[in-house]
Amino acid sequence: MVFSKKDIKSLSDSEKMITPVYARHSLKNPLPKFEIGKEGMLPRSAYDIIHDELILDGNSRFNLATFVSTWMEPEAKQLILDTLDKNMIDKDEYPQTAEIENRCVNILSRLWNSPDTENAVGCSTIGSSEACMLGGMALKWKWKEKMKKLCKSTAKPNLVMGMNVQVCWEKFCRYWEVEPRFVYCEKDRFIIDPEKAAELCDENTIGVVCIMGSTFDGSYEPVKEVSKELDKVQKEKGFDIPIHVDGASGGFVAPFLDKDLKWDFRIKRVKSINASGHKYGLVYPGVGWVVWREAEDLPEDLKFYVDYLGGKMATFAINFSRPGAQIVAQYYNFLRLGFEGYREIQQACRDVATYLSSEIEKMGPFKLITKGNDIPVFAWTLKEEMNFTLYDLAEKLREHGWLVPAYKMPANRQDLTVQRIVVKNGFSLDMANMLLKDIKRNLTFFKNQKNFIKTEEGHQFRH
Repeated sequence: MVFSKKDIKSLSDSEKMITPVYARHSLKNPLPKFEIGKEGMLPRSAYDIIHDELILDGNSRFNLATFVSTWMEPEAKQLILDTLDKNMIDKDEYPQTAEIENRCVNILSRLWNSPDTENAVGCSTIGSSEACMLGGMALKWKWKEKMKKLCKSTAKPNLVMGMNVQVCWEKFCRYWEVEPRFVYCEKDRFIIDPEKAAELCDENTIGVVCIMGSTFDGSYEPVKEVSKELDKVQKEKGFDIPIHVDGASGGFVAPFLDKDLKWDFRIKRVKSINASGHKYGLVYPGVGWVVWREAEDLPEDLKFYVDYLGGKMATFAINFSRPGAQIVAQYYNFLRLGFEGYREIQQACRDVATYLSSEIEKMGPFKLITKGNDIPVFAWTLKEEMNFTLYDLAEKLREHGWLVPAYKMPANRQDLTVQRIVVKNGFSLDMANMLLKDIKRNLTFFKNQKNFIKTEEGHQFRH
């Protein structure tokens, strides 16, 4: 929130100041909140003031709403501290950090079965949102090249995707003037439908986006089946439409737990894949990755060249200055864990997710939407109308420190409210049992409340 002069003027004098209770000389007097103070203070004093305010934030380990990593090993934290001052874009000054980024791209290229691993093409990003933007831009530029060769208009590009996509794809369409074409949810289907996606495609379709791990319920989308439907479109209508896989979460899960599932560059239509290193890549925020199938899938017009050790090096990220720390931390995980280490961690997360979902289902009032069998994420709804809503349960769990979000499903199924849990590295079976105990305790609380009324917002309060 940005405080205007009018907002600040309306506050009382005490609300405009921070009043520390410590006995240090610099902390005896009130401090201004909304303007820079006349004098500074000791480093420890400034630390204590801010540290105490941050106590009011929730415990990130209890945040079962977020997909981002909330735990790393001490050695990884130390590497992050060691490299916080390194600007990733300054490749000439920090050539080894640039080399580490290149190694990570090569590792991911092989992990996702690129046919041209000797010439891996990709880069790190601030997160998957930037990576999706780059993947979408490449699709648009390649489509423009094709249309120009055919002497056809490039005025009305469109992109096909499920209504369950992350908001970054809607941003991409708005920022880069692409028409979004959505496959809407129907009945118990909350992800893309291959046939309906194909029906939305025409000669102006720059690509189809498939999600490996929907944020709404954790499901993998059927990339292989979408590709088959696009094969039919090409055979019948001549439109050769590529696929971008948004593997923000699943890109670091499927390769380790679902090796036989074809979703990556083994499918020829998949031209680019993104993933979040700071989700199931197990790195603190923020780092994402985007990798293209082959060099020709990244248009030359999107590349810029910078000096690098006396030569030129291509760069194609949107952001410029950014820290190299998370890239180093990603490489630490690759070295430290190896394939088997990643597999064990992701399997442990999936095991906890499926255990939690089965125990929640046994409680009685809840119907599972998913079980956590894809990415370690699952969602549930109420079987029938109760004297509480899932919003009420979310509020009560928050009293115990848990963040377990309740929300409506995407368009066409906004009549359905669900609750979702994201299981990440660091969320143990013991913590899962603590959560189950608190859910049961709250169900008992609701059962004992006889006089509840509903509000228009759907919340219920004792009358």
